[in-house]
Parts: sequence; structure tokens; C-alpha cells
Amino acid sequence: MERSSLGLKIPEGMLDLLPAELAQLEELEGRAIRVCKHWSYQKVATPGLEYRACVEPDADKDDHLYKFFDKNGHILALRPEFTTPIARMVATRQKGGQFPLRFCYSGDVYRNDSARYREFRQVGVELIGSDNDIADAEVVALAIEMMKTLEIKNFQLNLGHNGIFSGLAEEMKFATKVREELEDGIARKDMVKLEQIVSSNDLPESAKELLLSLPHLTGKEEVLDKLQNWTHIKPIRKAVESLRTIYLYLKEFGVQDYVSLDLGILRGFSYYTGAIFEGYLPGVGVPLIEGGRYDGLYADFGMDHGATGFAVNLGLMLEKAVDYELDKADVLVYGQSPGAVIKRCRELRKSGKKVEMALGFLAETDARNLASSRGIALLEKIESNK
Repeated sequence: MERSSLGLKIPEGMLDLLPAELAQLEELEGRAIRVCKHWSYQKVATPGLEYRACVEPDADKDDHLYKFFDKNGHILALRPEFTTPIARMVATRQKGGQFPLRFCYSGDVYRNDSARYREFRQVGVELIGSDNDIADAEVVALAIEMMKTLEIKNFQLNLGHNGIFSGLAEEMKFATKVREELEDGIARKDMVKLEQIVSSNDLPESAKELLLSLPHLTGKEEVLDKLQNWTHIKPIRKAVESLRTIYLYLKEFGVQDYVSLDLGILRGFSYYTGAIFEGYLPGVGVPLIEGGRYDGLYADFGMDHGATGFAVNLGLMLEKAVDYELDKADVLVYGQSPGAVIKRCRELRKSGKKVEMALGFLAETDARNLASSRGIALLEKIESNK
């Protein structure tokens, strides 16, 4: 039966990978995981399928999931990220473990949204069981080390804190809709939208001034001085103190030149509670790397653990014009006797050679052309069945 036109396509946002593209992805993935292991992060894996109740318990907020029913009527979802499944895994299989835990991971995630890519490879880390600022500094420093290992040029990580906006929102008692609109305007640095929201709500002038300034409060540690008039609000004071301490530790790691404070960063996932950060590829409008502290997530699984981590979207790296050497065969074997050719291929492979076997008899000219097109340096002709 002939395929319909739809059968020749892939779903929107999905991706086929040809050998050179996959070689590039696997090279990047391998480098990233090696860095994690050098920092004593152990690799774990979780299922590609989870119960919807795990990855998004609120049915009103699950539009970003790819969902379907299993044969028992339970709603399943393709994982949209790794942090929550790893929290589930820790709660069910590592409850009595020695904390802190350092885990790394790699795999595909799926998000049913309007992004160009809805399936992409992530590499990331989770540091579970510490609420100390030094843990945040460690994952930021590791993220920078990973960017260097992946040979990202001219990158900068922007570091902020969720407590700044959330502290102001609690103090001002913003209505839910107003808070969501403000979050969106600040995160997008959409000053037109932000000014409209601020002007249409009855707020103290000082609060309006702070809200309008947040998208522009960027720089080194001295930018924190601009929040001095707001440190009477406990969450803001704690956020400022935390960022100062993290930045101090980043100096000890020797990576402060790669970090810019950005007090207008707001993370998309609701579980982020503290220091947050992101980094971009030059000329790409979505973050290559996103991370932060999520102390409240483990409480959802019945555990009291602080945690922090980050994820890198390796799919974005495939858009870079990089030519990767494919893993070529060492030798092409051909001849008139299939049995003799098979035997010789087995011998060569046993000796550690990468071997391509010609399928059917080839004239010498054709064999040379095939080897040349494959980039295979050696050619071996088998004359008879020995």
C-alpha cells in the first residue's frame, strides 16, 4: 500500500539526523558527559515515558506535553525535561542515599509548543541535597566548563534570582493575572508591555520604578547595590545576599569573567525558587543552557531536599556550520567469492579493523571509486576461497 503524502513527512518540530549530523551530536554529548564525570557527577537514565501526574500534576497546565492513554486508561506523557523524573527516581529509589547526590544525564525531551524544535537532545546535571550557595556556584562553574569544552566562543552566562521578583510580588500582593503579565514582560524585556501593565495598576512609584528597571539591571556584582532600598523585604534581601555569595565563590572558581548578573531573568518552570541562570549562542534567540535552584520540587515527592542543576540543549549546536569527520572504515574488501570475502572481513574485524564489505562482485575500478567515495584508504581484493 502506497504511503500518503503525510507518511513521507515527520511531525512538526521533530528531526531526522543523517550520519554527519548524528556524529556531531554524539561528539558533543560525549564531551559534555566526560566533563560531568570529571566533576564526580554519575550518569543516570529515566524513561522517555512518564505518568502525566509526575511531570505535570496540574491538568490545566499540561498543554506543552505530548500525551496519550495507556491500555489501563492512565494518562502518559513524553518527558518534557529530566529534572522532575529524576526527582521521582530519587524519591522512590534513593530515599536512603548519602546526600548530596550528583547526577548527570543525556537524552531526548519533547515539548508540544510553538518552538522550531519540539524534540531535542539535552545534557544536564542535578546536584541534590544541598541548599548552600556553594552548590549553586558549583553548577554554574560546571556549566561554564562545559561551554568551554563544547568550544562555544564568546559565551556569557546571565545569573539572576527568582526571589527578587517573587519577593516584590508578595509584598505588593499582585493579583495572579497581573503577576503573570509582569513576569512575561520582564522575562521578554518587553518595555512597551511592561509600561502598559505598570501604568494601569495602582502601585507605589518606587515599585513601578523597580519593575521597569529590572530588565536593565545587568552587570557585575555592583549592580546588586541598586536593590539596596528594597532589602527590607526579606526574600529580596536573601536573594541579594545569595547572589553576592555565589559571585564570590565564582571568583574562587576563576570563572567570574564569564558571568553577568541579570536581575530580570525569570525561569519558565514553576519549580525554580532561587538562583537561576541562562546562556545563549551568538545569533540564536533561545537559551542554549538553562538552570537554577528548585528547592520546592522534592517536597512534592515527600522529601526535604534543596537542589540545583542545569540543562544544555545540544540540538541548537547542530545549527552551527561544523563539519565532523565520520568514523570511516579502514578497509574495503571485495572479490568474486562471497564466502572468501566474508571470511576475510571476519579476520580483519577480529584484529580490530573497521571493515566495509562489498555486496556482490565489483570490478577493480568500481571498487576504487566506492572506496574513494567512502573515504576508505585501503582496498583489499580476495582472489579465491582459501
